[in-house]
Amino acid sequence: MSDATELVQRTERARELFFNQGHTPSDGLAPHISRSWTRSRGAGVWAMEPTPLSACALAERKEASRLLLESAQPELDALAEHAIGHGCVVIVTDAAGVILDEIGSPDFLPKAQRVALLPGVDWSEQRCGTNAIGTVLVERQALAVLGGEHFLSGHGGLGCAAAPIFTGRGEIAGVLDISGDAIRIDGHTLGLVRMASQQIEHRMMLARATGDTVRFHANAAVLGSPREGLLTIVDGHVVAANRIALGLLGLSWRAVLDQPVEQLLGQRWHTTGRDAVPLTLAGGQRIVVSRQARPSRPARQVPSTRQDVQADVGADARSSEAPEDSTVARALQQAVKVIDAGVSVLVTGETGVGKEVFARRLHAASQRRAGPLVIVNCAALPDSLIEAELFGYDEGAFTGARRQGAAGRIREAHGGTLMLDEIGDMPLLLQTRLLRVLEDKTVMPLGGGRAAPVDFQLVCATHCDLAALAASGRFRADLMFRVNGYEARLPSLREREDKVVLVRKLFAQAGGQGHRLSLSDEALQRLCDFSWPGNVRELLAVLRTLTALAEPDTEIGIELLPARIQSAAAVASPAGVHDSDPALRATAATPLADLTHQEIRSALRAADGNVAQAAARLGVHRSTVYRHLRREAR
Repeated sequence: MSDATELVQRTERARELFFNQGHTPSDGLAPHISRSWTRSRGAGVWAMEPTPLSACALAERKEASRLLLESAQPELDALAEHAIGHGCVVIVTDAAGVILDEIGSPDFLPKAQRVALLPGVDWSEQRCGTNAIGTVLVERQALAVLGGEHFLSGHGGLGCAAAPIFTGRGEIAGVLDISGDAIRIDGHTLGLVRMASQQIEHRMMLARATGDTVRFHANAAVLGSPREGLLTIVDGHVVAANRIALGLLGLSWRAVLDQPVEQLLGQRWHTTGRDAVPLTLAGGQRIVVSRQARPSRPARQVPSTRQDVQADVGADARSSEAPEDSTVARALQQAVKVIDAGVSVLVTGETGVGKEVFARRLHAASQRRAGPLVIVNCAALPDSLIEAELFGYDEGAFTGARRQGAAGRIREAHGGTLMLDEIGDMPLLLQTRLLRVLEDKTVMPLGGGRAAPVDFQLVCATHCDLAALAASGRFRADLMFRVNGYEARLPSLREREDKVVLVRKLFAQAGGQGHRLSLSDEALQRLCDFSWPGNVRELLAVLRTLTALAEPDTEIGIELLPARIQSAAAVASPAGVHDSDPALRATAATPLADLTHQEIRSALRAADGNVAQAAARLGVHRSTVYRHLRREAR
C-alpha cells in the first residue's frame, strides 16, 4: 500500500469518526489537522460562502501590503515554473488570509475559481475551516493540508502547502501557498514554500532596516544570502530579527527583541564591520559576524538580492542613469541570483534604456564584484580589429601589432565580469570563437600562442531580436542559447512607472541642483509625456542642455523646452507605442489595457497558442501571458 493511499484511508476513517459520530479527531491525523478541525467545529464553519472584495477594497489591501508583494514577486516568478509544470497555483495572502495575488497553471485555474482560490477571497480558518493558508496563520509554521484533511468536504480534492512570512518583530505579514490537486502536493512542495518564505522575509527585513544591520552565521560563505541570520540594531538594542537568527541564537523573539545586543553577541560585536569577524557566543558556539551601518535615509522598498554586502551597489554603479523602475529592480534581483549561479545574463531593450548601467549594477551586486568589469561594444569596433581586441594576440601576429602582444579583453575579465554590448553585431566567425571560449574556458590568442584558461561571468546586451537573427542565419543559435541563460528586458522610457521621479533626479544631476534651477509643473509634465525615442540617453542630453542654457536661480518653463517636445506633447504616445510604427501609432486612442490584450492575443496567434513562444515574442516572462489568460477566462 502506498503512503498516499494509506493517508487517504486514515483520513476517511478520521472523518467518519469526527463528523458522523462526534468523536475527537483521530490519532491518525497530523497534530495540526486535529487542532484545526476542533477549532473549525467550534467556529461553526460548515459551508464556505466566498464573497471576494471589491476591486477598490482589494487595491487598498494590496497597497497596505505593498512591501510584502514587492518582496514576494521574485519568488512568485521563480515558483511559477514549478507551478505551471505541476498543474498548481502559487498564492500570496496578507496577514488576515485574504488572497492578494496568484500565478500558475492555466489548467488548474478553472478549478481554483470553482473553489474560490481567487484574489480578494478570505481563506482564514474562521471563514473556510481547515486549509493550509488559514491554519498556517494560527499554527505559525509551514504545513500541508491534503485532500480530506480540509474541514469542508468541498475542498477534498485540493492539496495545499503553505508557509508563514514573518516580519522582524515576529508578526505574520502574510502567507505563501502552493495549491493544486491533492496528488500534486508533496514534501518537496512544502520545502519550496518554506525556503521561499525565508527569502521573502530576508528582503523585507533589509528593506525595513533603519539602524545597523548585523549578519551572522556559523558558515562565512552563507553571509549575504537569505540563509544568514539578521539583526537590526538601533541605539545598541535589537529591534528586529529573522527566524534564522533566532535559530542560531537558540532564542525566541520575546527573548531577543529590544534587548542590548551585547547580551546576545558579547562585547566584541562593536569591533565588527563590513569584513566578517569570528565571534564566540556565550554558549561556546562560534559564528562569523559582519555589521553594516545604515545611513539616515529612507530604506528602499525592495533591496537588491545581495543588498549592501558591499556599499549599496557600488559607487561606480550610481550613474545618473541608474534604473529605479520596479520592473528593472525585479530584473536586477533575478539577474544577480542567476549570474551568481554561473548562468549568463542577456540584457535587452531599445537603444538608450541603460543596458550598460544595468550591467554595471549587476556586476557591483554579484559575487565577483571585487574582480574587473570589462565592457566591449561589439558594434563600435571594426571587424578587422574586434578579434584581436577580444582574444588578444602574440607578438608579430599581424602588421601593426604591439611588440609585447596583448592579452585581449576576455583575459582581462578573468575573475570578474565580461560585458559584450550589442552582441547581435558580432561577426559570425567571432561568434564561433566566442562559443568555443565559453565551452572550453580557455582563450587562444591570434598568432597561435598557448591557450590561456579564463574564468569570468558573462553579461551580453542587445537591442536586436537574437531569435530573428538566428532564424535568418546571422547569429548562431547555439551561441544564442548560451548567452541567453536569463533575459533581463529593460523597459523603454515610455513604459517606465517612475518617470516623474526619474526626470527630477536626472535634472538635479545634470546641473539643476548646482545652478539652483527648478522645473515648472507644466514643463515636468511635458517631459514625462514625450515619447523619447532615444530613451534615457536622449532625456539626459535634453536636461543637460536645459541646465546649460538656463540662468541660475530660475524656473524652467515650457517655453524653454525643445520645439519637438513642445509640439509632440499633445499627441504623445501611450506607454509601449513606438512613434515610428504607423500601425501602432494608429492605435494611440486605444486604452492601454486593451492595447496590451491585443498585443498578447496577436503574439499567441502568431505562436499558434504556444505560450513560451508568445512570451519570447513579447519579451516578457511566460507568467505574464498566463496572467492574461487567467483574466480572459473570468
